[in-house]
Amino acid sequence: MSDNDEKTELAAFQAALAAEHAAVYGYGVVGGRVDDRRRSEAKAAYDAHRARRDALAREVRDLGGRPVAASAAYALPFAVHDPADAVRLAARLEQRVAGVYADLVRSTTGARRTSAAGALREAAVRAVAWSGQSVAFPGLAERAGEGTGTGTDTGTGTDTGTGTGAAGAAPSGSAATAR
Repeated sequence: MSDNDEKTELAAFQAALAAEHAAVYGYGVVGGRVDDRRRSEAKAAYDAHRARRDALAREVRDLGGRPVAASAAYALPFAVHDPADAVRLAARLEQRVAGVYADLVRSTTGARRTSAAGALREAAVRAVAWSGQSVAFPGLAERAGEGTGTGTDTGTGTDTGTGTGAAGAAPSGSAATAR
């Protein structure tokens, strides 16, 4: 693997880690607003994202990088006032995480690619469970017109290029630019 490939792989892992930080934060909001019927589903997703976050931090260290830190707070893509908003946020979080994992699949090989594909699949399944809708190519179709997953998306409050979030929330107070 060339130095450039290793840098690309590390950057993709950092972006996935940032997405997981944002997803963990977002699920804290979802869990506080979702109705009792779906609270256990939100808790399971929260736990899954925490586990993925921790595994990604280890991978970043194994690749010689310093894992990006979570922000203290994230700006949500929309206000979450009620259970319906919480469900919509959960679906958005999963769609964003799927997109970042699609980038990670593209940037890795071997066991790392297999793991990234598994994470993409898990996010896609959770996105369907929350939204009730599926797409042909999870992690890709949701991002139509959004570029490659790097940069900032004001429509969703995400920032995938700087390691500050990619799952539907950007650090609180961050400046976002339209694509």
